[in-house]
Amino acid sequence: MSFADATQFWNERFDKEEFIFGKEPNEYLVEKTNQYLKPKNKVLCIADGEGRNGVWLAKQGMQVIAFDASDIALAKAKQFAKDNHVNVEYSFSDTDSFAWQANSYDAVIGIFIQFADPAMRERIFRQTYQALKPGGIFILQGYTPKQLEYKTGGPSLIEHLYTEALIRDLAKEFQILELVSYEKGLSEGPRHTGMSAILGLVAQK
Repeated sequence: MSFADATQFWNERFDKEEFIFGKEPNEYLVEKTNQYLKPKNKVLCIADGEGRNGVWLAKQGMQVIAFDASDIALAKAKQFAKDNHVNVEYSFSDTDSFAWQANSYDAVIGIFIQFADPAMRERIFRQTYQALKPGGIFILQGYTPKQLEYKTGGPSLIEHLYTEALIRDLAKEFQILELVSYEKGLSEGPRHTGMSAILGLVAQK
């Protein structure tokens, strides 16, 4: 999917008053941030959508850089940051057009970035590894194939879903600190609600 196609696809989804993934941060992100990150860390949020995760991280005292392929989502995110009296440095790009900078971030966050096909997913892992400072942390959450039974969010294409073996292979340059698959009820806006089959990864450069 080209950048323009991605923009059109996501703009159609985000063009609503409501926040389609809610305004609360992702639970796994909150838990792992409390474990591994510190205030003043420089953090990159991949495809941060309407800003629920980036804004929360900024409220914890982090320096947050974020991007998204939907300019409509970004407009909502910027307003959300303003309403919360925090500053997030947003840019309008997809994972391929974003200006990844080597050895720049204490953490990179990828929460439900399952728009990525296998080739893009490989590029994201490679770009993330390069962009992290040595010792930096990658926090990832996504759906596993079992999610196709639950249909409570996420992509319908199996090749966009995560298995532990797939993630282990993609993260082979990293040190894996945690890799878990579990089932849990999510309540993240109308798009992610109900029992879900999810995977969590914390990896270190």
